[in-house]
Order: sequence, then structure tokens, then C-alpha cells
Amino acid sequence: MTLRAVIAGTGGYLPARVLSNDGLAEAYGLDTSDAWIVERTGIRQRHMVADGETVSDMAAEAARKALAQAGSEVAEVDAVILATATPDAVFPSTATRVQAKLGITRGYSFDISAACTGFIYALGVADAMVRAGQARGVLVIGAEAFTRLLDWTDRTTCVLFGDGAGAVFLRASDVAGQRGILSTHLHSDGRHGDILQVEQGLFRMAGREVFRHAVSKLASAVDEALAANALKQEDVHWLVPHQANLRIIEAMGRKLGLPPERVVVTVDRHANTSAASIPLALAEATRDGRIGEGDLVLMEAIGGGLTWGAALARF
Repeated sequence: MTLRAVIAGTGGYLPARVLSNDGLAEAYGLDTSDAWIVERTGIRQRHMVADGETVSDMAAEAARKALAQAGSEVAEVDAVILATATPDAVFPSTATRVQAKLGITRGYSFDISAACTGFIYALGVADAMVRAGQARGVLVIGAEAFTRLLDWTDRTTCVLFGDGAGAVFLRASDVAGQRGILSTHLHSDGRHGDILQVEQGLFRMAGREVFRHAVSKLASAVDEALAANALKQEDVHWLVPHQANLRIIEAMGRKLGLPPERVVVTVDRHANTSAASIPLALAEATRDGRIGEGDLVLMEAIGGGLTWGAALARF
């Protein structure tokens, strides 16, 4: 019997506070405008955590929705894997706090730190655990409160990010066919860690360098994922990319030969939610009916480390 991790449910959570580009400029006294931000990033607004709202709060809410969509109870959860670069505390892990908030008293939980690639990393670890028989039900969550790391005097970076959480519930299945996580492909290169990092508590980025690496490394990871499964670009039904910059998203869509309507885009409304961006986009596209049973979905991301990777899943 070959076990495969099937995405049984998705869920997302966005904080109630919404701040437009003009509202952001006004609130923080920035020399910028909606037109400037949209032209360079595609971002029009972002959600921001409320005072006292935690990453574990957001993650737990997204997880509840994923379990509900899957028709599952917390008793089915063997593991909670949380990708975040903005944990509630150094320790205990934010995943254990989510475990407690969900009322899960069995199994195990831990955090993964891979910045914007975190969800792909967490998905890869969860998939390996299912295939090895170490878990049959896994909550994989990406959750971030990145706006708490921003330098609000730096208009080149503070306009880029928003907060939120997304989750998937993976269920082990021995069903025939190709449904489930087909493969994940993870990479990192620490030589480039200084172009995208948090320094003295504030986010710093060398934008041009990050863009240059993003296009080439994401393209390579996508090719690797397709080759590993003997698939072609035209086999992909949906691209669900990390939501960092609309230009990068459009470039990857063109590489795959996908029309814009087959690329899931949330960056305009969510901004960059780091490890939460892919599961938030997945939740939106599965719940509104765009992604359906049998669809082949390609996910890819790049983040600080540098880290990058891709995953293929059949819904």
C-alpha cells in the first residue's frame, strides 16, 4: 500500500483591519501614493493584525476552517506544522500554542522557519511524514504578522506586507490514481542570506537582487517539479504562487504558458503575507470553486535564506 497525502480541506484567516495604499501613506506619513505602489508591486491594500492579536490566534482560526471543510475533527490530527517567521515567542513553538487552542492533546507540533518559502517547506515535511506512516492527519499552516517587523520610514519595503494565516489539512490516503501531493522540491543557498533578512528587529531587502534570484530560481524549481513527475507545462491547471510581487507572478505564468485567469492572484488584496500567502490563495481558490477535483496545482515560493521550492498537487 502506497500512502499519499491528500489536501482534504483548506482555510484562511485575515485580520479585520484593512489599510489601502493611500491610507497607509497617510497613517505613516510616507512619501508614496497608490499609483506608485500599484505600478511596482500590484498591491492595493493589506490586512493588519489588531493589538493583542497573535500569530497563533490567526493560525488556529485558519486551521479550524480547514478541518471543517475536510469534515474532520481534532481527534484526527496527528501533527501540527506551522510555518512562520513571526512566532508568538522564541519558545514554546507557536505550533504548540495552536495545538492547545484547537484542543488537541495528542500527537506533536513544531514550527518551521523558511520565511516566504515556509509553507512549501512545511508541506514537504508533512508529505514525507505521511508517506513514512508517521502521521495520517496533518495540519499544515502558514501564519504571519509581518507588519510588526516593518520599518515604517522605508517606503520601499513597508508597503509590501500584510498579515494573515492559511492552512490545509492533509489526510493519508491509499486511493488509486494521482490525487494528493505528487512531490515537493526544496532548496536553499545561505550565501545570499543578507539580501533578504530581519536585522535588529526590522525587515531589510535588496529588492533588485531578490527579483533577479526569484525569476531564475523559481523557474528552475518549477522545471524540476514537472520533470520529476513526467509532466509538461500544459498539464498544469492552476499556478498558486507566493504572492510577493505581481511582476514575478505574471512572469511565472508566462513561463508556464498559462493565461492570467489560470493564475491565482491575491497580492492586490492581501499584499505579501510571507508563509501565509500560498495557503491563503489556495483557500480562496478552492472555496470559490476555481480549483476543483482532478486539477493539477503548481505551488512555488522564494524567501529569505535564500530559500525556494515548488510543490505539485492533484486535487
